[in-house]
Amino acid sequence: MPEPPLPRVSVVVPVHNEADYVTEALETLLAEMKTVRAAVTVTVVENGSTDETAALVEGMTATHPELRLLRLPVGDYGLAMREGFLAADGDWVVNFDIDYFSAAFVDEVLDHGDDADLVLASKRLAGSDDRRSPWRRLATWTFNQLLRFVLRSAVSDTHGMKAVRREVVEALAPVVRSTQDLFDTELVLRAERAGYRIVEVPARVEELRPAKSSLLRRVPRTLAGIWRLRRELDRDRLTTRPRPREPRRTRGPDRRRTSGGG
Repeated sequence: MPEPPLPRVSVVVPVHNEADYVTEALETLLAEMKTVRAAVTVTVVENGSTDETAALVEGMTATHPELRLLRLPVGDYGLAMREGFLAADGDWVVNFDIDYFSAAFVDEVLDHGDDADLVLASKRLAGSDDRRSPWRRLATWTFNQLLRFVLRSAVSDTHGMKAVRREVVEALAPVVRSTQDLFDTELVLRAERAGYRIVEVPARVEELRPAKSSLLRRVPRTLAGIWRLRRELDRDRLTTRPRPREPRRTRGPDRRRTSGGG
């Protein structure tokens, strides 16, 4: 009998002004994705770069048919993620950063088969190994408290690697209003409130280069966005038909190699 077709995975990677890093990182990412038991495409969403990032990625597409380039005129991480998600055609849509990716995470997503709609790599779960600076760990802890007490979420971490079934993306991404730092947070919270099945797994996070994003710029913007998001979610309540809820499950410590992290 013929073998069943491989599952299809669409990886979405937003990038902005990464000319000095993107080629090396993409070569590593693409090599890792070849070890995954799935048909993987990688879409790099270049958004508002003023350097040679787009040209470098476009040049790589000639020798890497699984690599795609999507260009946006403005620098907006959340908008780039949204457009990349909506352009994806895989069974699973996976979000990586250019310095934060893992083939082992994709394999773990596929292990879930039909028992999850979203899989989140959490820096806050027991068994996680967060090797970032104390300030960035504090920022993650603070954001987690806001998720719990302001947004009333049981999810421990909405930033970082995540995988979302395509039907969930199609149902929810068009109604997500947040861009910048909170697109993925709003997407996960809407999925949680709509009753989709969310599984969190521990993550190992190690910064292999200095963080590019500034906490001083992000914090005021994120705080304002969280209060706006609470009002909107309370007003909307539900954007999709609820699904039967199942107990939230976690997995054992994850030994994948990763870097970076939000």
